[in-house]
Amino acid sequence: MTALNYVHYITFFVIFLLFVVGVYKSFKQKKASLKTSMLFTTVLVSVFLAIFSVFVVDKYTKSAKLYKVKNKRLLSIEKIVYSGVVKNTGSFPIGKVTIEIKLVNRGHATGNVKGGSFYKSTGFFEFFNDGLGFERDKPQTIIKKFVIAKDMKPGKAESFRVYFEYPPYFTSTADYIKLEAH
Repeated sequence: MTALNYVHYITFFVIFLLFVVGVYKSFKQKKASLKTSMLFTTVLVSVFLAIFSVFVVDKYTKSAKLYKVKNKRLLSIEKIVYSGVVKNTGSFPIGKVTIEIKLVNRGHATGNVKGGSFYKSTGFFEFFNDGLGFERDKPQTIIKKFVIAKDMKPGKAESFRVYFEYPPYFTSTADYIKLEAH
């Protein structure tokens, strides 16, 4: 759940006022069918606005930045480590900060998608199974998400470190990092 701030509460109050006005106007109607349809529409629009407003207010009131992000491959255990510092650069507390790391193998990253860019197994059995359609496709893109900080106060910074499996068939990778504050 997101950390709510006073902007959320002001937005919820305005939506509640719109809901009360809508319910009042729907009960003023003389036709029962019109009354129920207006009431249903008022409830539906109010719920939609309340849910949508949480995302909009979060986008404009919560911000975080990454600093000193480094990655290192651990060849002995075939993992990759990303470390760095995340800082709340906004004026409001953040409930959680999520990092999304996307690794793309060489062919996709450079736009060069020729046949040699993709993984091709070279084992003995794969030689015979190649024409039969038994070859396993290896993913060329890997996306991982991690929660790297929780309950961050304004101006607070925290270090993080995340590990995940690194495919041994990746030859040269491009990494894309996206940060989300909730």
